[in-house]
Amino acid sequence: MQKPKLISLVLLRKLLTAAIFSIAFVALFSVPHIVPSSKDHKFNDKFPTLNGSKRDSNYEKLWKPPSNRGFLPCTKPTPNYTAPVESRGYLLVHTNGGLNQMRSGICDMVAVARILNATLVIPELDKRSFWQDTSNFSDVFDEEHFIDSLANDVKIVKNLPNELVNETRMVKQFISWSGMDYYENEIASLWEEYQVIRASKSDSRLANNHLPPDIQKLRCRACYEALRFSPHIEQIGKLLVERMRSLGPYIALHLRYEKDMLAFSGCTHDLSLDEAEELRIIRENTSYWKVKDIDPVEQRSRGFCPLTPKEVGIFLTALGYPSNTPIYIASGEIYGGESHMAELRSRYPLLMSKEKLASVEELEPFLNHASQMAALDYIVSIESDVFIQSYSGNMARAVEGHRRFLGRGRSISPDRKALVRLFDKLDQGTMTEGKKLSYRIIDLHRRRLGSPRKRKGPISGTKGMDRFRSEETFYANPLPDCLCRTEPSLQNISHIAQ
Repeated sequence: MQKPKLISLVLLRKLLTAAIFSIAFVALFSVPHIVPSSKDHKFNDKFPTLNGSKRDSNYEKLWKPPSNRGFLPCTKPTPNYTAPVESRGYLLVHTNGGLNQMRSGICDMVAVARILNATLVIPELDKRSFWQDTSNFSDVFDEEHFIDSLANDVKIVKNLPNELVNETRMVKQFISWSGMDYYENEIASLWEEYQVIRASKSDSRLANNHLPPDIQKLRCRACYEALRFSPHIEQIGKLLVERMRSLGPYIALHLRYEKDMLAFSGCTHDLSLDEAEELRIIRENTSYWKVKDIDPVEQRSRGFCPLTPKEVGIFLTALGYPSNTPIYIASGEIYGGESHMAELRSRYPLLMSKEKLASVEELEPFLNHASQMAALDYIVSIESDVFIQSYSGNMARAVEGHRRFLGRGRSISPDRKALVRLFDKLDQGTMTEGKKLSYRIIDLHRRRLGSPRKRKGPISGTKGMDRFRSEETFYANPLPDCLCRTEPSLQNISHIAQ
């Protein structure tokens, strides 16, 4: 009698054990996704994810990155590269412009300090420009990482030694787009009389092309490796990216439809007479903007105006992006606000921004600091599946160049001059939206997706300073200097490692 009871107990124990494992197994794979904060719960409830976006039949056409054609970052110095030699003196730098103009200027000054055998003092950020930002270098960039990363290239200090603070210094505006000879001869000779030289401007002070390979690679190391944003900016920037990613593949749209841009360029298409007059007065009263009298119609016909929000909406629709596409607006305050955004929003309701993605408390430390706010836009733009610019300014060029360097996603640079002719036909009623317009626009931009290509030199026939101005800027395209073609086998290994 005891044997059947023993067998029953053993069977019961096995059944209970199996049941416990089954419950545990189901629970393990039924755990809901944990999001970082209560705000993210609210955010995901308000903006549901676009499930299955990557499985859509249009994914390859709309989202698939262009081939990197075997090009990968190569910034290591050549075997002949040496550690910094004894310093001739100290180089002070006053940067100028907005965030990305200052970024490229800082990286150029790293290279200039190397050429001059100078000690670079942490650059001073522009506090007097249109944006009136009081941020210091350490507020925007990771100062310690910057110094440590470049220790084998240039000696960098946070401040001048006390004994040199009151020393007489040479204040010099370096000539734009200068090569090695200028710095090695004309500027280097100044160290004979001065221990401290102050560069009054930093933008476009170094040639794009025809520099030694090690100087070009140093510029890339400075820009893409050493000049990292400060930890508090990186933290919120990554949070914004996560929240955009929760919506599915997304477009970062650099919508350069801001008051300063429109006033500077003289572009008034689709603006009221009062708005056009307000911009004219701003341009007239801004002393360092040299061109005052601008024909807005001619400016637009030559492709020198940013696309309007309405035109961007037509452009995206023609490319085939559906109305539920998440779009991050990377910009400052849009001129005219909702009155000029309404048509774009009617086509693409999921228009997101820093202010929509983050709480007031999360953004509070960055308010009234234009450079720090722009840094958040920069991070979200770099990480986007598609980056589209409405105007080829400093931000657009910097983001496109960084994405080329990383081999990151699509970057679309609209042909504004050609598009204006099509938009005018729509306004005149000689063309309507549909397959014909889509075909024209898609064909126009088929080769403008940010695939690796060699940096463009000067436009044929240009001379003097215009010749240098017409070159594609180094930071918009670091190929061939900082991107090298790899063997297929190495490329595959790199892809797997990523």
